Amino acid sequence: MKVRVPSLLFLLMMAVTRVDAATPKDTLVVAGSLEGIISLDPAESFETVSSGNLVNLYQQLVQSDRQHPDKLDPDAAASWQPGPDAHSLIFTLKPGQKFASGNPVTADDVIYSFTRVVKLNKSPSFILGELGWTPENVEGNLKKIADDKVQLSWPADIGSGLVLSILSAPVAGIVDSKLLKEHVDQNDFGNSWLRSRSAGSGAFEVRSYVPHEALILKRNPNARPLAKLENVLFKNVGDPSTRRLLVVNGDADVAYDLGADQFSSLQKEKGVHVAQFPAAKVFYLAFNVGDTTQPALANPALWEAARWLVDYQGISTDLLKGQYGIHQTFLPDGLAGAIDDQPFKYDVAKAKAILSKGGIAPGTKIDLIVINQPPYSDIAQALQASFAKADINLVVHPLVESDVLTRMRAHKFQSIFTYWAADYLDPNTNASTFAYNVPNGPKTLAQRIQWVIPEISKQTRAAAAESDPTKRKALYADLQRELQKNSPFVVALQSKLLVAIRDNVKGTSQNVAGSQLYLDTVTKE
Repeated sequence: MKVRVPSLLFLLMMAVTRVDAATPKDTLVVAGSLEGIISLDPAESFETVSSGNLVNLYQQLVQSDRQHPDKLDPDAAASWQPGPDAHSLIFTLKPGQKFASGNPVTADDVIYSFTRVVKLNKSPSFILGELGWTPENVEGNLKKIADDKVQLSWPADIGSGLVLSILSAPVAGIVDSKLLKEHVDQNDFGNSWLRSRSAGSGAFEVRSYVPHEALILKRNPNARPLAKLENVLFKNVGDPSTRRLLVVNGDADVAYDLGADQFSSLQKEKGVHVAQFPAAKVFYLAFNVGDTTQPALANPALWEAARWLVDYQGISTDLLKGQYGIHQTFLPDGLAGAIDDQPFKYDVAKAKAILSKGGIAPGTKIDLIVINQPPYSDIAQALQASFAKADINLVVHPLVESDVLTRMRAHKFQSIFTYWAADYLDPNTNASTFAYNVPNGPKTLAQRIQWVIPEISKQTRAAAAESDPTKRKALYADLQRELQKNSPFVVALQSKLLVAIRDNVKGTSQNVAGSQLYLDTVTKE
């Protein structure tokens, strides 16, 4: 295999750079940045390209409806029904389903999948932790009734509707337990092996992954229905202008993460168009309040002043050409309970008065880490300029996405401008990460910036437990306004997802909570 993988990669790469500038008919070629990939394991993957593609590699018990994402459809499960009490559900699996290996999908695989997520305790594990599952109790809450039937119970004070939404998240992908058990290394549930491979029953499987170069997917012959294309090649192309050129010339079929000007210029190009998909993704500035090298980071005066030092209108309209809208709360438009309050605007004089009153000295220096891709690098420069007018020196450090995420998870940063995308379509998905942090709790965003919030965390749990829809929305509105007024998070923008696509590529669609296309329906003419 180690000999064949580079050979296959070489052949595919050569095939998409021919003189006639046509990609292979059976292969979709995608140009983008792969620098964010840390792992392809659904128990660990929490980065744009890798986690976005989990929907193409794995099935969950349930999935968001592609046309109506607020609805849930069966995926690996054929049906579900209430269990013996209000905190349990029984799922019946679809008959005849197989993993790419040929192994059948069974209740044992469901139990193994959820158990390994919780016990591995990697970055996305807090999502299943919302059910009250812990390494100590998770196995006791999962019961095999038959090969095709499994009962899930949960101790958390949440209803079955929220539980189903959580189970639609990529981290709940069902893995091939028989295959993974053959690759366990020191009780790691096969994590080391799966970081660069796949073990799912989705439309595709990983054929090859060469870090910083390419990710190649091939059609899963056991998937039902079968994907239309045989291969998908993701090429790591670090420069956005090069990505644009590849898709214009036909050397790539799809290009992600182009700059605002590049997307605009594509409107004039023949043979390519810009597809626009709704995205439940917000962009925010955050301060690491636990970093003792810069005391100002824990000063609420900095947080408040920062809200008046973001040039929201200039960034959204002039810099990003309207492709990102102003949004100042942690719940994105499109999720139940989201509010659209916009109380802040660019006001240097107001910010300077707040800084002075709060005792933050002129010339205060703060390091800012950002992903070295648009729009982050462009926005970082705009923030640097606007903060400088209030005598705050933002020192920008552009890094590859994986380094940004690694440093954030290890608390090794002072400030960061980055994004958060909804993992499932319920307001708890964002509230539980922006507004929840308790001792020995999950690794939420609030935990990553070391913001200790016991009372706000209680409010977040109360909102998740509320069964009355009207009251629940009101609780989330209160939470958003509380964090909007006083928190180390400065939410600034919400994006639309723009993708450059060749005109001969058909059948493209994308979920509002996803970052990558559904690949099973894509065809090429």
